[in-house]
Amino acid sequence: MKRWLSLTVILAAIFTSLGYGFLHIYRIAQPAPAAAVPSTSVKRGTVIFTVIAKGDLQGGNSQTLTAPMIGTSELIITALPKPGDLVQEGDPVARFDTTEQEYKLREADADLAEAEQKLLEAQANADSRAEEDRFALLKAKSDVKLAELECRRNELISKIMARQNEIALEAARDNLRQLESDLGSRKATAAAGVAIQEAARSKAQALAGTARKNIESMTLRAKTKGYLSILPNMNNNMWFDGMRFPDLQVGDTVRPGMGVAQIPDLTSWEVTARLAETDRGHLALHQSASIRVIALPGRTFQGKVKNLGGTVGPPWDRRFETKLSLESPAPELRPGMSVVITITTEKIADALWIPAQALFESDGRTFVYLKTRSGFTPQDVKLVRRSESQVVLTGIRQGQLVALASPDQKDSAGGKDKKGNAMQALPQ
Repeated sequence: MKRWLSLTVILAAIFTSLGYGFLHIYRIAQPAPAAAVPSTSVKRGTVIFTVIAKGDLQGGNSQTLTAPMIGTSELIITALPKPGDLVQEGDPVARFDTTEQEYKLREADADLAEAEQKLLEAQANADSRAEEDRFALLKAKSDVKLAELECRRNELISKIMARQNEIALEAARDNLRQLESDLGSRKATAAAGVAIQEAARSKAQALAGTARKNIESMTLRAKTKGYLSILPNMNNNMWFDGMRFPDLQVGDTVRPGMGVAQIPDLTSWEVTARLAETDRGHLALHQSASIRVIALPGRTFQGKVKNLGGTVGPPWDRRFETKLSLESPAPELRPGMSVVITITTEKIADALWIPAQALFESDGRTFVYLKTRSGFTPQDVKLVRRSESQVVLTGIRQGQLVALASPDQKDSAGGKDKKGNAMQALPQ
């Protein structure tokens, strides 16, 4: 009995294993059911085409603070507030390293002190020389008077003595004429020496004044009240196409005349956004826009297209900068807030439309996969208008079903994508 019982258990295990094996082989041999193709119906109604993009909020007519023009190639930032800080009129916004200008100021002050001492010396020498010349002139005139008095006795003395008196008179007169002639040139020479020292003093004063003015200009101050916006560092060499320049910070170097910060005008807000190049043809100046500020949920503002800029960016992501004016701003707004803009570009009433992914294009043909009794069949249609999510078309009827994906790219065994393209779906 025990041997028969063991044999029965063994045979049961063998038959069970064989059954599971045949069942697994049968399942593998059977083809998997075809995957269902997602579809949607053609709808009729009013289609509103919009352009949606993200942007940044900033004050319009911003006051830009630039690095001073002080005759140097680079300026080093030593102090800079944080972006978004509130500054009052007259508050310091940015400071630059003044070491070089302070050295120039000390040199100019030393030159000024030396020039003033030399000027005093030149003036004292001129005054002393003028006094000496005045004394010499008085003496020469006195000599002429004495000689004339001596000549009055010529009738009473010998001819020899008379002749000597005449010669002495002529000599005194010649000396007086020479002194009077030299006096003008001596005064001019002394005045020139004083003028040279005055020019040296003026030069030193100008250099000192310029250095002081440069030091003062190396502290940028706010001219109006507002929230500070720091500009990007355009001197950064570590930059690649498509990357954003980092904001300036303490220790960065800037060129004279380069923008450092902006203080937006809080009474005139604007939004800057970069839109896809394909949307440019649908936008125009003064178009209305709805602006939603992400930091203020539930609040929606109105605006208008203010400016359409040039197209920039790499070939695979061409975009153009658009500016919009913001109407009726709120006190809670701050520069740099992220916003979402929605611009309504067109409304088409009583139009046939389908989702954008249900329309296919290839080899210049536009078609959809129309649901028929035999499956999904390619059907040529005419595209009227396209957006990122919807397409308006003709050549099809309302209520008909169209595929949201290409049926021919599904493997009949398991629904896996084939390595094909839309050309395989075109009617022959």
